[in-house]
Amino acid sequence: MTGIELLEELVRIPSVSGEEKNAVRWLVAAMQALGFQAFRDDAGNAVGVRGHGPRQLVLLGHIDTVPGGPPVERRNGRLYGRGTVDAKGPLAAFVTAGAAVQVPDEWQLVVIGAVEEESATSKGARYAATCYQPEACVIGEPSGWDAITLGYKGRLLADIEVRRATAHTAGPEQRAPEVAVDYWNAVCAALDTLPTEQEGAFWRVQPSLRRINSAQEGNADVVRMTLGFRLPPTVRPADIERLLHDLAPEGVHVQTYGAEEAYIAERTTPLARAFQRAIAAAGARPRFKLKTGTSDMNVVGPVWRCPILAYGPGDSSLDHTPHEHIDIAEFERGVAVLTNALQTIMG
Repeated sequence: MTGIELLEELVRIPSVSGEEKNAVRWLVAAMQALGFQAFRDDAGNAVGVRGHGPRQLVLLGHIDTVPGGPPVERRNGRLYGRGTVDAKGPLAAFVTAGAAVQVPDEWQLVVIGAVEEESATSKGARYAATCYQPEACVIGEPSGWDAITLGYKGRLLADIEVRRATAHTAGPEQRAPEVAVDYWNAVCAALDTLPTEQEGAFWRVQPSLRRINSAQEGNADVVRMTLGFRLPPTVRPADIERLLHDLAPEGVHVQTYGAEEAYIAERTTPLARAFQRAIAAAGARPRFKLKTGTSDMNVVGPVWRCPILAYGPGDSSLDHTPHEHIDIAEFERGVAVLTNALQTIMG
């Protein structure tokens, strides 16, 4: 089975966060057929291992996706389908390259298709962080075949409930929807006053109003909304949590969750240099990226404290979109870069 065939079959199996079991079962069997010792771990991750040495190299991708996406098909040199970019494409590239390299006696290569990366739980990565002590780690996320991702912003999510006694619309009292709008505007205004270390979206707090709805419940008007915050390294989730509580008027309840610190890796490690050389050998000038989203790098990076970066074929602007697809030639170039880099790292 070629790499693109593996990816196509994997994409055909739905695996929305929390419902990954069928895709995991298929990938475990596929890795076994490619020579991995493969299994489903206690968190539900698909894991493939080659080699028995004391030096671990972990390739941590994720097998879950968000819902939706286009029908799975090949068209005009592209493979369409949910997960082709985020992030079954990078995961399939990990498996393909991992099967192709020679693993020296002193090394162990571990490929992980983690579950629940697309949800706030990151269940698969959190479990993997307790099981391995890698010397180096590559996170499977789309960077483009000629680029390396070194960092991701942090995150905080907040569920807000605004409750006000029902009042006549002609009266002077503020109704719950008005209180909710004023609160959201106050939060955004406060964030605009925060200093930024550098120019660019990566270094600013990016707030988002993810959901909002209103209803009448008995004698109360109620508004519920979910807020999201993408955080630069200079702002911690606890800082935003304090701000949300400080700005909340009477009758506004704040519940926060999904906190992740921003994480930036070093660009001068042997791991990063191996990928730079592999990209250059494939005919491109290597590029470095800092992403405004989060990934499992935020979870395992602070735990493992080893050289780490994110890499994978695919255009991340297509993540979660209804026209998600990967260029087949780019996928194959990504596999070639991975194979070269992994062989360099393990000697």
